[in-house]
Amino acid sequence: MFKLSKPGNALNWLGHRFLQSHFGQLLSLLIRALSSILSKKGNRKIDIQEIISHTYHVGVKSLPLIFIVGTILGTVLIISTIGLVPKVGFGNFFGNLMVIAIVRELGPILTGFLIAGRCGSSLTTRIASMKVNSEIDALETLGINPMRFLIMPALIGGIISMLIANIFFCISAIGTGFLITKAATVFLDGFFKIQLEWSSYFISILDALSPVDFVMSFVKPFVFASIIITNACYYGTRIPNDLRAVPKATSHSVVSSFIFIVASDLLLSFAYILSYVQNVKSVI
Repeated sequence: MFKLSKPGNALNWLGHRFLQSHFGQLLSLLIRALSSILSKKGNRKIDIQEIISHTYHVGVKSLPLIFIVGTILGTVLIISTIGLVPKVGFGNFFGNLMVIAIVRELGPILTGFLIAGRCGSSLTTRIASMKVNSEIDALETLGINPMRFLIMPALIGGIISMLIANIFFCISAIGTGFLITKAATVFLDGFFKIQLEWSSYFISILDALSPVDFVMSFVKPFVFASIIITNACYYGTRIPNDLRAVPKATSHSVVSSFIFIVASDLLLSFAYILSYVQNVKSVI
C-alpha cells in the first residue's frame, strides 16, 4: 500500500522546489537584498552614497534617451489618430487614447525595456566581472556583505530611477508630443484644417485618468525595477569563473527582464478590469 505523505512534508517539498526554481531564486534574492537594509553591519552614509550613485547612473543618465523615445511615441500616436477626430470628436478621444497607451501600458513597459537594455545589462556585466575576478569573494573576506554593498543600493536606486523615468516618459509623450504635433499642424495649415487646443487636450487627459492609474504609476515601476535589478544581479552572480561567460550572462539578463516585464504587466492589467466593466455597463 502507498503511504500518504504528511501535509507538513508536502508543504516543505513544495517550498523547496519553489526555491530551486528560477522565479523562487529571484524572489529570494530580492527579499535578502531588501532585508539587508535592516542589518546593523554596514555604514548608512556609504549606503546613501551608493544609492544616489546608482540613481544618477540609472535614472538621470537615461533621461535623454527616454525623452527622445517618449516624444517620438507621443507624436506618432497623436498624428496617427488625428484623422479620427472629425469622426469621433475631440472630447474624450485623445484623453482616453493617451492614458491607455502611454500612462497605463506603453509608458511603463518601454521605460522598463530602456532601463533593462541600458542599465540592467551594464549592472550584470559589472557584477559578473567582479565574480570572475574574485572581487566578491574579497568583499566577504573583508567582512563586507556583498548583498548590502552591491545589490541593495542598486535595487533601491533602480526603483527610484524607474519611478522618475516613467513620469518623465509620460510627460515627454503627452506634452512634447503635443507641441510637435501642434507645430506641424500650424506649419501644414494649408493642407488640412485641424484644431488642436492644449486646454481641451489636457482636460480630456485629466478626465480619463482614474485612481487606479495613479496607483499603477507607482506599482508598475516598482515591480519592473525590481525585476530588472534582481535579474541583473542574479545572472551576474551565477556565472562560472570564466570571462567568456560574461556576455552570455548579460544577454540572458536582458531577455529575461523583457519576458518578466511583459508577464507582470499582464497580471497587473487585471486591476483595470473592474473599471472597464463599469464603463461597458454605462455605455450599455
